[in-house]
Amino acid sequence: MPEKIDYDAKIPNNVNLSEDRRLQRALEGWQPKFMHWWGEMGPTLETQGVYLRTAVSVGREGWAHFDHVNVPDYRWGIFLAERDPDRRIAFGEHKGEEVWQQVPGEYRADLQRLIVIQGDTEPASVEQQKLLGLTAPSLYDLRNLFQVNVEEGRHLWAMVYLLHAYFGREGRDEAEGLLLRNSGSPDAPRILGAFNEETADWLAFYMFTYFTDRDGKYQLGTLKESSFDPLSRTCEFMLKEEAHHMMVGTTGVDRVVTRSAELIREHDTLDIGPHGGIPLTLIQKYINFHYTVSLDLFGSETSTNAANYYTAGLKGRWQETRRKDDHKLTDDARTLEKPAEDGTWTSEELQAILLLNLDLRSEYVADCQTGVKRWNKILADAGIDHTFRLPHPGFNREVGINSGHHVTPDGTIVDEATWQAGKSKWLPTTEDLTFVRSLMHPVYERGKIASWVAPPRQGINGKPFDYEYVYLT
Repeated sequence: MPEKIDYDAKIPNNVNLSEDRRLQRALEGWQPKFMHWWGEMGPTLETQGVYLRTAVSVGREGWAHFDHVNVPDYRWGIFLAERDPDRRIAFGEHKGEEVWQQVPGEYRADLQRLIVIQGDTEPASVEQQKLLGLTAPSLYDLRNLFQVNVEEGRHLWAMVYLLHAYFGREGRDEAEGLLLRNSGSPDAPRILGAFNEETADWLAFYMFTYFTDRDGKYQLGTLKESSFDPLSRTCEFMLKEEAHHMMVGTTGVDRVVTRSAELIREHDTLDIGPHGGIPLTLIQKYINFHYTVSLDLFGSETSTNAANYYTAGLKGRWQETRRKDDHKLTDDARTLEKPAEDGTWTSEELQAILLLNLDLRSEYVADCQTGVKRWNKILADAGIDHTFRLPHPGFNREVGINSGHHVTPDGTIVDEATWQAGKSKWLPTTEDLTFVRSLMHPVYERGKIASWVAPPRQGINGKPFDYEYVYLT
């Protein structure tokens, strides 16, 4: 299996596609449908070239090449991380055996389902961000939006390759379905709820790339542990690209908080809306919303499906090989906190293997806290006595043990009337969304930026902020 990507092929790849004519024909048949979908559902703003990163290698020597690219000509393709010939299954009942290069018949349906769910999220975010280019706060941000979009498109290619290569006719049908479902469609919505929410303004985009793409990091991390080696290697390479998406979110929220802090100090008031800034209380509402809909992506805290996937070796834990246990979890226990009928919290001890979704969610929550610390440090350095917080995991939940209960951000279980009375203080209201969107005016001049966000501390690939990242018509 060559490491170098073959860019002479119609579909750039490092999977020796030219030697499998049947697969090549199948994917070349899917490619025009992908391009039609991109034209219909991809970025609305037309450009003459965007300073994009394109993978040219998957090895340690470097995998990114930067240049201005006409977006419709971006070379989407199929790239798998290098194969480790000594890799062994790290968990479950097959622990210690050689990893699988083909799909075992008994796990075919489950593996296909896992790949379809992951694949369904990739084009969804492109669809959610379709209009954002029309209100980009700077050319730097516009460039980052396109980078995220083209790489999510390539991640779709990654899952489609697996479906075509390993799952026959059913896989090809599922690959077609990934282009037929659309984010927010009343008839054929995306599979997971968070990918049917709007991303209608840039604060929402930064929150999405911080919280929801971070969920993607953890989901890909568990699939990277899979005993099905092609899936593992595909996800390993996707994780490299996902890191940039989270950087966009982390630094994006940094810059909004920084600008809000500047306006607070300049005008000596927290009420910076009239001065063109986003109030800290409104940023907290966005955190509350995007964090909690992302928590829903982890599924129910107790899951026999997740336990079965783990036992079979299909999907592991985050950083499975670094865990200090038997990697089978048949004798381990963990405590689950859950709401009780009397409106208090209670706990129950369960087999750890039944709480794998909770295990993954706990890793995610700890990671999300690092962002909150960053944003609070910005405020502290500016001498502003205000702190952001992640709400309680039971707050605003539609999935799992907390769904059907009303839990405040501080973790108090309340009745319907109390919830309705407090909801507008905790989550963005229609008026809040209208206000934020009123700030969203495009700034396409080199070195200029919108009033509600600070410029980045550094540009892309060593370029300055005032670099012409995007050529517009």
